[in-house]
Amino acid sequence: MSDALLSLRNVRRTYGDGEGAIHVLTGADLTVSRGEIVALVAPSGAGKSTLLHICGLLERPTDGEVDIDGERTAKLADRQRTLLRRHKIGYVYQFHHLLPEFSALENVTMPQLIAGESQSVGNERAMALLDALGISHRADHRPAELSGGEQQRVAIARAAANRPSLILADEPTGNLDPGTSDTVFRALSDLIRKQNAGCIIATHNHDLARKADRIVTIVDGKVHATTL
Repeated sequence: MSDALLSLRNVRRTYGDGEGAIHVLTGADLTVSRGEIVALVAPSGAGKSTLLHICGLLERPTDGEVDIDGERTAKLADRQRTLLRRHKIGYVYQFHHLLPEFSALENVTMPQLIAGESQSVGNERAMALLDALGISHRADHRPAELSGGEQQRVAIARAAANRPSLILADEPTGNLDPGTSDTVFRALSDLIRKQNAGCIIATHNHDLARKADRIVTIVDGKVHATTL
């Protein structure tokens, strides 16, 4: 089995037509392997969000190929893309987006129920993830009762709930202080290694980016390796 988990080949994304067209991606190539964390660092407006959306099947490229876990996605119907997202991809955002009326445990169990898992198995998996992230003692607390770092660790647990092959994190520590950022990154990193998943982290935090396995940027619509 190939270690390549995500493969983008000559991906282009254009918005609009004619002279007013905006060419955000102009032939982007990127491969992410199992167990690998790739930091994506680029200025605002360079196309980070567009690239993440295409990797996460939230947006279709104008042209090019996107393979996830060996599956070609370019010609998949919307229903197939939805199922692939549900079972293969997890998301962590800058703001945790936890459901405020539910506990930490319930927030992590919910995606599993949607995917067809039983309540008991979902709860067991959720508690194991919260324990791995060091917050099982907060399982019965609602988001408003958790600190920012705790909220983000619950969000990571939720993203990993259905054992996705690929986790996409968009500024996951953007709202956190440096010490808490380190804690959250370590938790995410440990989870990626344990599940042999792959991860792209879009971030402006250079200290965090340097802890990834490698760093890439976007220049003129193409992905390039870089150093900080």
